[in-house]
Amino acid sequence: MRDMKKDVTLASLAACLVLLPAPMLAHHGTRVSYDTTTSVTVEGVVTGFTYKNPHPVLFVDVMDEEGKATNWTIEVAPTPYSLALRGWNRRRSVEAVKPGTALTVTMSLSRAGTPSALLVSIVNKEGLEIFGDE
Repeated sequence: MRDMKKDVTLASLAACLVLLPAPMLAHHGTRVSYDTTTSVTVEGVVTGFTYKNPHPVLFVDVMDEEGKATNWTIEVAPTPYSLALRGWNRRRSVEAVKPGTALTVTMSLSRAGTPSALLVSIVNKEGLEIFGDE
């Protein structure tokens, strides 16, 4: 009985050691979700911005030729930590892309065909590049 208990304990420990790293490998795969071989540039107006892990997200209304707005969800690939290292802390970031701000956004489109994309760069109306891919 004692050996069986020891075997079960060792098997449980082995299973935990094998399965524990699995969540760390569960990243969504940016290169799979977005076509990073091409990009498009649009002008739009910020409707929202979230500065959160794992990636900040920018929401931008882009008008088509008929004047109809499409709200784009644009993933900012650097993490908040990486942005902060570049000088874009939460306060500066939120101020730079507050709702109503007109921007020119270059992005790689979603492979799913939805109005979602991966950010390549943002240029504000003063010509300053913010959140660019470095």
